[in-house]
Amino acid sequence: MSELIKETSQHLIAGNTILYPTDTVWGIGCDATNFEAITKVYQLKKRSESKSLIVLVSSLSMLKKYVSVPKSICELLKKSNQPTTIIYENPTGFAKNAIASDGTIAIRVVLDPFCRKLIKKFQKPIISTSANISGDETPKSFQEISQPILEGVDYIVNLHENRACTKPSTILKVVGSKVQVLRA
Repeated sequence: MSELIKETSQHLIAGNTILYPTDTVWGIGCDATNFEAITKVYQLKKRSESKSLIVLVSSLSMLKKYVSVPKSICELLKKSNQPTTIIYENPTGFAKNAIASDGTIAIRVVLDPFCRKLIKKFQKPIISTSANISGDETPKSFQEISQPILEGVDYIVNLHENRACTKPSTILKVVGSKVQVLRA
């Protein structure tokens, strides 16, 4: 797996888009700090840039480099064993088009071992958006990913192609010191 992580990381460094398995569904990803790479993701998905994307980080300590994390969220993330995406206010260090128009960003501390190792090797957060054209159904497995997506990404990670996933992440939003549940 280390060769796969190294090769995938090199594609991220080069500003390429990747198709990869996450702890939820297959995702399209790129460097979350690279404006041009993120633009390619929006174009591939035919998605309006007004609809923000999710970002993956490898750890709580990496998360704290980019957003202010309330103590209650730190405790929740330490205990959670399911994918939990949290929308934070006032992020720093991301490409402008990774941040929503209201100044927020959705970030998940990834649970998947491959993703965690990839992000650690890359040393920056990566974009994660479902591997479908905007408006189409989210593919539950690699076999359900459409040809335009398969042909449109720069690199496909050859891993977990037979794994299916039916449950997206929980989504929470931090507003000041309050936490709202947007999707359970």
